[in-house]
Amino acid sequence: MTGYIPAVLNGQIDQILDEALRGFTRESTWSPASNVWEDDKGFYVQLALPGWEPKDVSLEVEKQVLTVKGAHKTEADSTRKVYQWETAAAQFSKRYRLPDFANQEQASAVHKNGMLTVSFPKREEAKPRRIEIQG
Repeated sequence: MTGYIPAVLNGQIDQILDEALRGFTRESTWSPASNVWEDDKGFYVQLALPGWEPKDVSLEVEKQVLTVKGAHKTEADSTRKVYQWETAAAQFSKRYRLPDFANQEQASAVHKNGMLTVSFPKREEAKPRRIEIQG
């Protein structure tokens, strides 16, 4: 269960730095909510991206780090009287440190119902296995 702690901690550090740097820039920084977990089969990173298209998001894995970047712009209708428009434009970049057991070569990603889920199956040697006792 300790395999996902580095990724969670890494995401929290990125979020803290983003919030600290926000005070020095005029642009607002947005970061999607995310879930990170592990089970017997693999390691998973999930981001909440309602209204986003898969073409607006890129995924890259390098040196045990998953980087998720997105850029999204929605045009406002000029005939509307807008009171609040938080979904008009956003961009983000989040990084997650992957555990050693994550098989990067067999990673997959699914975008469904506003949730992007990136799955890394566990390497075969990392999966739990039962050892029979001879006697």
